[in-house]
Amino acid sequence: MRIVHVALGGLIKAPPVAYGLTEDTGGHIAYVLGAAAAQAARPGARVEVVTRRIETPHGPEYAAPREAVAPGLDIVRLDDGDPRYLCKDALAARIPAFARALRAHLAAGPRPDAIHAHFADAAEAARPAAAALGVPLLYTAHSLGIDKREAGGTGAALAARIAREDAAIAGAAAVIASSRDEAERQLALYPSADPARIHRVMPGTDPLPAADPSRAAALLAPFLRDPSRPMVLAIARPVEKKNLSALVEIFAAAPGLADRANLVILAGLRDGVDAPPAEDEAARVHRAIIAAIDRHDLWGRVAIPKRHAPADVHALYAAAARGRGVFANPALTEPFGLTILEAASAGLPTVATANGGPRDILDLVGHGAVADPSDRAAFGAAILRLLTDRAAWDRASAAAGANLPRWTWARYARHHAAIVRDLAPRRAARAAPRHLLVSDVDGTLTGDAGGVARLRLWRAGAPHWRMAFATGRSISEARFVAARWDLPAPDAVAASVGTEIYLPGPAGWRLDAGYAAHIAAGWDRGALARLLAVVPGLVPQDPVEFRAFKLSYYGTAAAAEAARDAIRAAGLLGRVIHSHGRLIDVLPVRAGKAAAMRRLAELLGVPPRAVLAAGDSGNDLDMLQAAPRAVVVANASAELDSLRPRPGLLRAAAPHAAGVLEGVARAEAAARPLRALPTRAVA
Repeated sequence: MRIVHVALGGLIKAPPVAYGLTEDTGGHIAYVLGAAAAQAARPGARVEVVTRRIETPHGPEYAAPREAVAPGLDIVRLDDGDPRYLCKDALAARIPAFARALRAHLAAGPRPDAIHAHFADAAEAARPAAAALGVPLLYTAHSLGIDKREAGGTGAALAARIAREDAAIAGAAAVIASSRDEAERQLALYPSADPARIHRVMPGTDPLPAADPSRAAALLAPFLRDPSRPMVLAIARPVEKKNLSALVEIFAAAPGLADRANLVILAGLRDGVDAPPAEDEAARVHRAIIAAIDRHDLWGRVAIPKRHAPADVHALYAAAARGRGVFANPALTEPFGLTILEAASAGLPTVATANGGPRDILDLVGHGAVADPSDRAAFGAAILRLLTDRAAWDRASAAAGANLPRWTWARYARHHAAIVRDLAPRRAARAAPRHLLVSDVDGTLTGDAGGVARLRLWRAGAPHWRMAFATGRSISEARFVAARWDLPAPDAVAASVGTEIYLPGPAGWRLDAGYAAHIAAGWDRGALARLLAVVPGLVPQDPVEFRAFKLSYYGTAAAAEAARDAIRAAGLLGRVIHSHGRLIDVLPVRAGKAAAMRRLAELLGVPPRAVLAAGDSGNDLDMLQAAPRAVVVANASAELDSLRPRPGLLRAAAPHAAGVLEGVARAEAAARPLRALPTRAVA
């Protein structure tokens, strides 16, 4: 597989990268190089990272037309007619020339399987080449301007940026997001966003190399009176949204924090802070940090080095972990947060912003907590809790060691390759379907790696079966979980508790608009939301759980019944589904997993009698009742105890995917025609 990454901003070279050398030389470069290296390591792969050729005093390598990074991986630098380093806002003028150079470069070589653009400027430049070659364009935003607008940002430059980002989303065959917040909240704010084309792919992190403790000591010695104190460490580019000066304020205000810890901030590289603040964002950030240190008289307890090398960063992570410190990310919003993964790699507990991707990282890795940095007292208290509670610190550090190995760049490369394969035209003829498995995902297919391995083997050898997921998750989260567990690819997905159906098409996945129109009858989402807002016992779930045809709450079975009563009394139409003992979903009366299952059978060309449903919880109940054949896995919740025994219902002896395969085996046995009896010859 040949993949071409395109990235215009920042100074890109083979590792080690001088992060912070410019304000645009940040985490996206670590992402691009980490992804590209893992992709190049796959058998038969060839990967290029294409960027601008730049002449700069920072080094001759940025002007080299080609730089070998690893076997199968090169950085290619194209001449766009202007060799100067340009910041992100100044790149727009160079896009047409770079686009021509990129198209010529790709036309002269082997046809790539996909082009992956990073930031909207790269997407704009790559779109003509992708169209000319007939290859899919993938887009990763990294940072979205619409978040700045939501936070109060204004101006023509911001509006133009958001328009370019929307065009990038519209023109991409697949949008690769790093976090659920990015996939389902940030991107959803753009008019051209289509959930069917948005994929959440968790970035990886490379193990930190062995660190030299003396480097950290030497870097901090000029600043700290007592270097033995635990460290509150922050590493970020010197841009205002990283909120680094507020971290100084938090450090000063949290009771006792400045008396028991040191604050260390790596905010890029600087030679001074003399640039006019209105003209240089980095200088403004550095001046604000220094002013906050001085305002609270924190000299001797805060370190803010002017220069550092990559080896110094590794040494600081290790030193902070060794001294039982805490990593802090107080960003106003953070699309993902690769430094949080790096901290986990060092076993360093973390307190990070609750705004954006860090919530997803900490949910998956479990090495700390999130807090809203606008609530400075809460953010400081979270840091203090980890510094002072030895058991909590130990649990967080141990979680990093146990869970981080699941998130590698190799896993990212496998997921990325699956998306690219999925975008390729489907040419192979398939056997006519005779059976359809419609299965819940969480707890039904997932939960046991051995059962999933058996499921993959069965799927590979079952050409007459079609398989669909029926899940409470959104489409992007369903695909994320499927990739995490290496589930076999489905033929369709009924997402969000049977309110959205997605099917593969010639240009990626698409929403079944016919089903959406069908379930919309009688659905008054606004009126239901207002009504349920005052029903006692209903607690709204996170906003990303609310969909066009799904309102989601936490609550008991009694709260679910109260919601039903309120809906009936108001004369509104809505189905209330209680599952897992605490989740409540309100759907259109025509929606649900059973309705989605019937639509899937129609779309996939399988007779209703040949459908097998599989589930484990209350939101599977209607599907299990309606299916001619159904299997309840052994780990099912008590919510399914009400299912009455019947000939087509199997309660499996095995849990998870192994239990689903018991249902498959029974369905296949029941479908076999009786062997014809021999006939007696007639004289």
